[in-house]
Parts: sequence; structure tokens; C-alpha cells
Amino acid sequence: MARTKNKPLPPLQWLQPRMQAVRLLSAFLLIALVLLLLVWNLLYANLHGARIWVIASIELAPLLLVAPGMLLGSARVHAWACFMMNLYFIKGVLAWIDPARAWLGAAETLLSVTLFISALLYTRWRYQYERLLAGEGAA
Repeated sequence: MARTKNKPLPPLQWLQPRMQAVRLLSAFLLIALVLLLLVWNLLYANLHGARIWVIASIELAPLLLVAPGMLLGSARVHAWACFMMNLYFIKGVLAWIDPARAWLGAAETLLSVTLFISALLYTRWRYQYERLLAGEGAA
């Protein structure tokens, strides 16, 4: 069934502080997730002879790819980060099952879910903000 009436957009005064808050939260959570993975791989991981830098670079590469765009506030990069957070969520849940890595799994799952939500909210509110600036909601 097709929609006949669009939902009204929130006002600019409502969107601006929320966009700024979730953008800062996303940046903080991204840095926290990078630090968690670095600390785990450097101090606690039992890699069975694998090179630490190889494992760390494989785990950190997706985060470092989206980091510049997220720090600059790109809505598109925040949307892509939502897709990537699924990898860290799955990895966190699998680590949570292992008693030796349960705290890592819990922290990684919590950080990835929170980053997913904040990036999703930023993407939604940013596109609503851009629609308002284009004059769409001024009817």
C-alpha cells in the first residue's frame, strides 16, 4: 500500500543538537572500539604464533577505512559504518561465548551495538536536516 502523505520533518532547532551529540558519540565509540581491539591484541590475545600486527591490521582495517569520513561527519560513511558494525557484533558475540574472552566479547558487542545505533541516528537526522535546508519541509 502506497503512502499518500509524507511524515512531517522535525524542526532545525530540534535536529541540530541531536545531530551534533550522536556525531560526537559515534566518534568516541569508534575510537573506543579501536582501542579495545588494540589492547586486546597487544596484551591479552593468545595468537598461537601468529604475528600481532597482521591480526590487528585485519581487525582494524574496516574501522580505519571509515574513520576519516565519520570524523568529518559524512552521513554516507555513517551508513556504511552501520553495515560494518555487524562484523564486530558477530565477533563480539562469538568471543562472549568463550569464558576466557567473555569480557572482550561483552565490551565489543556493547560498543558495536551502540556505535550502530548512533551512526544510524546520525544518518537519519542528517538527511532530514539536509531536506529541511533544501526547503522540503517549509510548506
